[in-house]
Amino acid sequence: MPPVEPTLIAFPNPFARYFAATRPAFLSAALVAALLGLATARHDGVALNPTLAVITVLFALLAHAGANVLNDYYDALNGTDAANTERIFPFTGGSRFIQNGVLTLAQTRNFGFGLMAAVAVAGVWLMAQATPQLLYVGLAGLLIGWAYSAPPLSLNGRGLGELCIVLGFGLIPVGADLVQRGVFSLAPMVAGLSNALLTANLLYINQFPDRSADIAAGKLHWVARLPVAQARWGYGLIALGAYGWLSLTVALGWLPAAALLGLLSAPLSIKATHHLWHHAHQPQQLAPAIQLTIQAMLLHGGLVALALIL
Repeated sequence: MPPVEPTLIAFPNPFARYFAATRPAFLSAALVAALLGLATARHDGVALNPTLAVITVLFALLAHAGANVLNDYYDALNGTDAANTERIFPFTGGSRFIQNGVLTLAQTRNFGFGLMAAVAVAGVWLMAQATPQLLYVGLAGLLIGWAYSAPPLSLNGRGLGELCIVLGFGLIPVGADLVQRGVFSLAPMVAGLSNALLTANLLYINQFPDRSADIAAGKLHWVARLPVAQARWGYGLIALGAYGWLSLTVALGWLPAAALLGLLSAPLSIKATHHLWHHAHQPQQLAPAIQLTIQAMLLHGGLVALALIL
């Protein structure tokens, strides 16, 4: 039985209502990315500060939550979520909190910017505890989280959404590593890129059920710009880039051989690619492929982090 969309009756508690609006099930992507950054620092012999590690993870989750809420707000403004009749809840078509009257447009806007303000405060505290260089990572992350959906940039609607995801989720391990190490390192960039690419693939496949509504709203990402038969190639190419990058970094000695454990997620990506290939023209059939994409992303990042720690 498919999940039931949110209603005001289902969330009488305001705290639960606002918490659910962040789409907490999807915040695991930020969690894995932060763990990767902690793992690269530990792999290089840095003694982790547990307090800073926990706060860094919470900081990453808060930033992802803020981006999710703002995305809902701006997609309500441009009308794409309201017009989306082919959505696969809870994966595509937004959280439905605005459309179903659980939160108003203004409440969602205020909550989203409130979360981003909290991220800024947490970032200032972390800077004081770790290094002022964290400012650059924090500002870049906030800019990407806002510009992804917000006009006048609306980067996802200009075909730059996947790049935003790669950069945003690439910055999380960089920031987590920087807090522990105290200086910038290439290690979290190297270790985090394959995970960031698989995270971008979640956005990519989610755009197939949303395609018609996005086109009507002028949100022209690549799945909307290309014919479906051509757009379906993109998913496999992104996955190939992720696993190819991991293999290359191990071959060059940039990551330990144990990091190849991340390739154990490849069968999930392959299965999702096969499913998308056969059902790209039937977006309502893509829920299994979306679930496989999430599983591949989390398994890949988790295994690479584990390999680095061990």
